Amino acid sequence: MKKGEKRKKELLKIAYDMFLTQGYENTSVDEIIEKAQIAKGTYYYHFQSKEQMLEEVIDMMIDSETKMAEQVIGMDISVPQKIVMILTSMKPTEAEQPIKNALFQPENVLMHHKVRQKLINILTPILSEVIKEGVDEGIFECDNIPERVKMLLIISDGTFNEGTFSEQDISVFIDMTEKLLGAEKGTMSFIYGLIDKSDMEAVE
Repeated sequence: MKKGEKRKKELLKIAYDMFLTQGYENTSVDEIIEKAQIAKGTYYYHFQSKEQMLEEVIDMMIDSETKMAEQVIGMDISVPQKIVMILTSMKPTEAEQPIKNALFQPENVLMHHKVRQKLINILTPILSEVIKEGVDEGIFECDNIPERVKMLLIISDGTFNEGTFSEQDISVFIDMTEKLLGAEKGTMSFIYGLIDKSDMEAVE
């Protein structure tokens, strides 16, 4: 690894740690520079802005999550377990939630869109491989698997990450997933436990 690349990785690790402990909004570029003990010019040689640094910190997180998700494919576990582990691998940890929350700031809307698209592009081939395994085992019965997986990811993201949703929304999504993949009713009920219900509509 070249010296400049190593320095950039070190800065990203420092920023990652500070975003976790202080929050993205409460961490200034000057604090990162002071912590790294570098000149301001060195920082701006690698990053045009704090927003660019945030995006690259998130890319670093996604790369780490992707490696874990890819390892699941070869595990000797059931297809539903693989799906659960892959989707769980691609979620930020509870400690990383402050970094994820920064994406929902109005000024980061374009970055949020780019990250969502990247996650869909990464997850589609990984999940498609597991769904193909499920087809071979008779769990699913479908063709055009990557297209079906991509559609499910887009609908899931739009439904569960873009505002409030209801118990009925979850039920319909599970039912739709089973039909889209040609699975028996109840096969995908484990999805219920994967959904972050913090934005679920309150039951009157």
